[in-house]
Amino acid sequence: MTIAFTVILLGLAALIYPLRKNRFYLLNSALIIGAAYFIETHYFRVQNVLSYKTLLLFAVFQIVTINLTTFVAYGVDKRAAIKKQWRVAENDLHMLEFLGGWIGAWLAQKIFHHKTAKKSFQNMYRLMIVLEFAAIWLIIKLIKS
Repeated sequence: MTIAFTVILLGLAALIYPLRKNRFYLLNSALIIGAAYFIETHYFRVQNVLSYKTLLLFAVFQIVTINLTTFVAYGVDKRAAIKKQWRVAENDLHMLEFLGGWIGAWLAQKIFHHKTAKKSFQNMYRLMIVLEFAAIWLIIKLIKS
């Protein structure tokens, strides 16, 4: 399971160039791989890495960790904005939202009051949600056929 998850995450980074430079995606990947390793060594070992249960477990890990990572990324960006330091690129934030972190982004926007007034950012945020659901719909459509 750990190896399968690592291959999936590195494969995504190889296919999607901006992910290679997104340090928060790397954090997300490390969290998923660490969780998979913990589950595999302490609870059970998966026999078939391409089984429905393994893919479902990966999806759960991805949803939980990407939202935590996105929340942290917004917090880091807000802190950098206050201290007038190097900021997190908006493209990195949007990529995290597209990968499933839009709930973490929404919570961070409400809690940190960050990126809520900038209309162009909010429009792109909404577009990332629509694109994510379109991608999920397309993947499900491809799997069924």
